Amino acid sequence: MDRGGTSIRRALLMLSLMVGSLLLPGCMEALDLTVSPKANLEVYPSVIQEGEMVTLDARASEAVEGVLTEWNWDFGDGTTATTVIGFTSHRYLAFGIYTVSVTVVNDQGGEDQSSSLVTVNGAPEIVLDVPTLIRSGDTALLDASASTDPEGAPLSFVWDLNLAVDSDGNGQPEDDVDAITPEVLIPTETSGLIRGRLTVEDTDGGMVTEEFELNVTARRFALSWAEETVSVSWDGYLDQGDRWEANHLPGEGVRIMAYEALLELEQDVLVPSDNFTLVVEVPADGYISRAQTTPGNITQNTPASAELEDDGLNPTPEDAIYEGNSAEEVLAQVMNQPGARFGQGNWTWAVIADQSDPDGLIPGAPDPDPGNDWTLEVRITVLVPRLVEIAYE
Repeated sequence: MDRGGTSIRRALLMLSLMVGSLLLPGCMEALDLTVSPKANLEVYPSVIQEGEMVTLDARASEAVEGVLTEWNWDFGDGTTATTVIGFTSHRYLAFGIYTVSVTVVNDQGGEDQSSSLVTVNGAPEIVLDVPTLIRSGDTALLDASASTDPEGAPLSFVWDLNLAVDSDGNGQPEDDVDAITPEVLIPTETSGLIRGRLTVEDTDGGMVTEEFELNVTARRFALSWAEETVSVSWDGYLDQGDRWEANHLPGEGVRIMAYEALLELEQDVLVPSDNFTLVVEVPADGYISRAQTTPGNITQNTPASAELEDDGLNPTPEDAIYEGNSAEEVLAQVMNQPGARFGQGNWTWAVIADQSDPDGLIPGAPDPDPGNDWTLEVRITVLVPRLVEIAYE
């Protein structure tokens, strides 16, 4: 028997069986020689603010064999993209934590995936309560305490209460820090528009800014006038040739319309009657008036006297409606109307003893009538302004 030939035939048979088994359906995978690439993903920055953009870099990925042909991106927010380079960027519009991944593919059909996390910090939400009706002189309360952060982080507040005012003196009126509390009070003095800005920031750098406006309106007042009489009196004694003066301010806060003054001398026992002069001056208005005493009637027991009077010193005002920042401002406006300011300055009253009769007939002998007692009564008619604040219709 040829044992050597039999061994050769057996070896060839086994080889045929092995090759046949390899060619059977389902066994082709044993021959898959595809080599997968190695994916590498870098994300920067990995922490961003809502609405900001991240850069995704997979250029350090390796093809291992062949070349990389595509990069398939999944940004984790429901959007995807495919690029032919390993570099892209993406903007996240909503806060949250996102898993971003890239799948790299080589020209052998191999693929690999790498993932990373992106944290998107949500911006705070400003809830600002600003009063809609503010009148000059009011203090406005601005309340941002209801503002919130989506992640629940503590908030800080920075107020610039007037963008037109450089409160810190650095030459830039729009960067002032006037308050750092959730609520602020803004006093007002004059009507007009006040523009300001509030910035709210969380502990992770999320920031939002909102401008506000305060429309400060003037106040309205109904003005009416009440007639009053200002009375003042003086008395004294003057020797012949002496002079007495007194000053007063009857026009403060009122409109002077008229005055009358009466100077009376003590009743002389001896005739002729003494001769005195009464003078009134308002220097600021260039006004002066004077009168000399006339003899009284001894039989009727009336003393010598002098009278001064004048009326129509200012125009008669009418009731009206005025607007202003305050009652004081309106009163100043009314009292300083051109042509209606007579008598607001100082008034000077003077009594002069011109002659005290009779004189002594014997030289060196005592004067039987060296002087006299006098009284001065002054009555000034004024109109007093009355202001009542009224609401806008």
